[in-house]
Amino acid sequence: MTAPASARIADTLRQRIASGELPPGARMPSTRALVQRYGVAMATATKVLTTLRHEGLIRSVPGVGTVVAGDPPAEGRQARRRGTPDGGLGIGPIVAAGVAVADAEGLAALSMRRVAAELGAAPMSLYRHVRDKDELLLAMMDAAISELALPQPPDSWREGLELAARALWAAFRRHPWLAAALSLTRPQLLPGALTYSEWVLGVLSRADWDPTTTFTIHLTVFTFVRGLAMNLELEAEAEAASGLTDDEWMTGQEAALEGLVADGRHPNFARVLSSMDFDMNLDALFEFGLQRLLTGIATATD
Repeated sequence: MTAPASARIADTLRQRIASGELPPGARMPSTRALVQRYGVAMATATKVLTTLRHEGLIRSVPGVGTVVAGDPPAEGRQARRRGTPDGGLGIGPIVAAGVAVADAEGLAALSMRRVAAELGAAPMSLYRHVRDKDELLLAMMDAAISELALPQPPDSWREGLELAARALWAAFRRHPWLAAALSLTRPQLLPGALTYSEWVLGVLSRADWDPTTTFTIHLTVFTFVRGLAMNLELEAEAEAASGLTDDEWMTGQEAALEGLVADGRHPNFARVLSSMDFDMNLDALFEFGLQRLLTGIATATD
């Protein structure tokens, strides 16, 4: 069986380290660089660096980033010490770096030290601009949801809700960590989220429903999109851990699944499984569910 892409890329970098092409202290390619160079998913690139880190071949250096393990040449250490601790940072670059880390490695990898390493700055310099990690995360969430591009509201409430749902899904697609970070029951006070809600409620006002129905419909659509999007980061983490895409993983489970239904105790599942050609595609599930949800809202409010 062909080795997973993450294993092949890790082996290539392992050889470059062993040959001295990447000497101790050398900066490693970032996950984004690996994505561009090898044409793989971000989760696969993350798996590559995680594997090499667990093998002790690379390490994270505060204020520098991910480098080959071992002591760098003396001139490299001196040059590194000449860097300024703050580097002229502002809140914008710090938030952008935090978003980049979370996009590539998930919220579990987010820390003030990790963001500082991404920026090549001293960790303490970040605290001049954000109080702590929680405040940074709120700023990251607001920046991510503020990217939603919503056009001039249409006359049709259904068309407007569809546009809003698609924009929200696209934001969750760009930032897989965002869905889990947002709270429905204890919503964070984010200007970007308020702007989104204002647009949606303006669209729904065209239907002339009472305020409770209007707000409930808004939350119902938001919950549907967010609920499905919760799988995005989980899948990215699973791919990074296993080195397998969802299709590759499912293919590897076919024999075991057939064995589970071979005893005849689950005839309905076995019948459907054997007679369909199903692709677990989250975008397709989103499209299917969205249209049925909007139709249900229209029927219930007639």
